[in-house]
Order: sequence, then C-alpha cells, then structure tokens
Amino acid sequence: MKKFLASSLVVISLAIILQGNLLYAQPSLKDPNLKVEALVSGISFPTSMLFLDKNNIIVLEKDGNVRLVSNGILQPQPLLSLNVDTKNERGLLGIERVGENIFLYATVNDGQLINRIFKYTLSAGPELTHQEVFKDLPGTPATNHQGGKLAVSSDGYLYSVTGELQRNGKDQNIINGPDPDFSGAILKINPNDGSPAPNNPFKGDNSNDPLNWYQAYGIRNSFGLGVDPVTGTLWDTENGEKSHDEINMITPGFNSGWKLAMGPISDSGITQKDLVNFPNSHYKDPVLSFIDSFGITDIEFLNSSKLCVEYANNTFVGDYGNGNLYRFQLNDERTDFKLDAPGLAGRVVESKGDLESIIFGKGFAGITDIKTGPDGYLYVLSFNDGTIYRIS
Repeated sequence: MKKFLASSLVVISLAIILQGNLLYAQPSLKDPNLKVEALVSGISFPTSMLFLDKNNIIVLEKDGNVRLVSNGILQPQPLLSLNVDTKNERGLLGIERVGENIFLYATVNDGQLINRIFKYTLSAGPELTHQEVFKDLPGTPATNHQGGKLAVSSDGYLYSVTGELQRNGKDQNIINGPDPDFSGAILKINPNDGSPAPNNPFKGDNSNDPLNWYQAYGIRNSFGLGVDPVTGTLWDTENGEKSHDEINMITPGFNSGWKLAMGPISDSGITQKDLVNFPNSHYKDPVLSFIDSFGITDIEFLNSSKLCVEYANNTFVGDYGNGNLYRFQLNDERTDFKLDAPGLAGRVVESKGDLESIIFGKGFAGITDIKTGPDGYLYVLSFNDGTIYRIS
C-alpha cells in the first residue's frame, strides 16, 4: 500500500511546512450539518484505537507504545511499550477487546521475525496485565503486507488478518505452491485458548493445519476489518498492487482471488477454475473496487443514529493516499452498496466524478482507523498528523 506505515512518509500535498513542523489542513465534510474537530493530537504515527468506555481510548503507536487518552487528554506515559520491528509496514498494528481481555497484533523478533497476537487482562486503572502469547503468525519475507487488524465477531470470536507477505503458496492461489501457512488469510479464533472457532468453514488434515482457523484466504493485504452490527457479517478492505483496491463482504470460506485476481475476476483474464479451491471455499467479486490504488484502509459501520437517522448503520471507509473518508448506504439485504453514480454500475470506481460521489469527508492526513464512539459519534484516526478527529 505504497509503504503507508513507514514512519518517514508524509503527505506533502496536505501539509504546510512552517519552522520545520508539518501542519495539516483541517478536514472538511460534505454535510454542512455536521462538524469535524480534533479531539486529541500529539500521537506518534497511530495505527489503531479502541474505546474502553466514554472516557478512555487506547491508541497504538507504530513504534510499540500503547497510549491512553483519558477525558480527551493524551496521558504522558504509555500503558506499556512493546519491542517491535518497525521497518516499512511492520510495527504495533492492531487492537481489540473481548470481555476483559485486550488483544494486540505486533511484529516482533523472537529469534525470527513474526507477527504475534498478545493477550492481556484489562485491569482497573486502566492497566494491561498478565501478558500471554496468544497466536504466532508469519512475518516474512516481505517488510510490507503484514495485515494486523483485529475485530470481534457477533458470536464473540476474534478475527485477525495477515497479509500475503509476498509469499507464493496455496493461500495465494498458486495451485502447485506450498500448503497454507496463515499468510494472506483472515482467521476466526476462540479468544479463550487460541483454538479455531468451532463453526469455521475448512477442516485441515490435522489439528495443527492452518486451514482450521481460516474464514478467508487469497488476500493481498488488508488494513480494515469491520462487522456489520445488523447482520453480523464480516467485511474487509484490501489493497491492490497497482490498481483495484477492494471492499469485500466476507462470508465463511471466501477466496479473495490474489495473486491471480484483484477487482472483478473478469478484469484479470482468468476464471474461478484457475484459483485454489479448497472444499467449502467460494470466490465472489468485490462489492466495490477502485481502479487506482491509493491505499484503502479501515472500514466501520456507524452503529448509531446520533449523526442523523440517514447515517445509521452506514458503511464508512478511509484511505491513506488521499485522506478521504467514504460513505455508503447498503441495500435492504445489506449485501451491496446503493451507488447512484451512473459510472458505478460495474462496481469499479474509474473516474474522478464517481470518486467524488462517494466522498463524505476530505483532508484527513492518512486514515488508519474509524470507530463509532460510546457517544454515538464517528471517530477517525489520522496517521500523519497523529490526531483523533470526532465527527458530530
């Protein structure tokens, strides 16, 4: 995704250089009845955030610090600091909560570079205690495409996504490639003990077979997982190599098509027979793809009518390269977007006009996370200016 998480990367087109500091333009919204304001700034390259309650937000910094925002104030000392590898897209990347446990996804060196999910107990304070190694996932050979986002299923299991790491196996639809190894896959995991969720679609050859954990595979890279609060269906965003960033609805057994397809399979010159088709797997074209690859990131369903009834349970998606926030209404079955622009009938955004038709807000300095707050408002995490914005 054009190395969007590299700490040295800044989007100069959004900034004014003044006395050696970067000042970013104030984001704007299309709806004049809404406002966007900076809730807290001064966060160093934030990657993900988690609301603990109406007063406390945990924010992850790419370099390994777990920061606390209390009552709108960034606390001076981290809750904890992890020793992480930060090259390119590696680092401290994802956070989620299941009950009184907090899960963190980070790239670490434990004799070899891996992506590790840590498990903590959330204690009063708040504090993160009783660190456990929950799940180890591949982290090489590439320094990019680490994935890292986490989400909670409607039935209480933990989702994780790992990028393809430039591997060439069956996970990447290479028929004669190595067997599944947790790369380019979305997992569904029992948060209590790290075992596969009991309703997962694939059954491996033995209890340690990675397929047992899979919900989906064939994923190039993802910086966004979101669960529809109405249906409980999982959605993801994915980054194309040079084109066709994607928004997908993930049903159990989903094959996203990489390395043979990005965007509609008809644009890739192959058929579904060319893919690696595990028993119970299925391919489906993206709900929407973008002909230009500018780094689609997080996806959130606004589980609130606080902004207005029209926006309740709408889908919001961010990007890194343009700093845009997109908004989509879903059809009655909540399986597709209502897209009014004539050019979007083929479910591919190709023109500037079509892109403008789905933009909700502009001027965010590289969006890495979007959340519905306990107050019902929409919160946007901005990587390059280290700010949490509130839309109210």
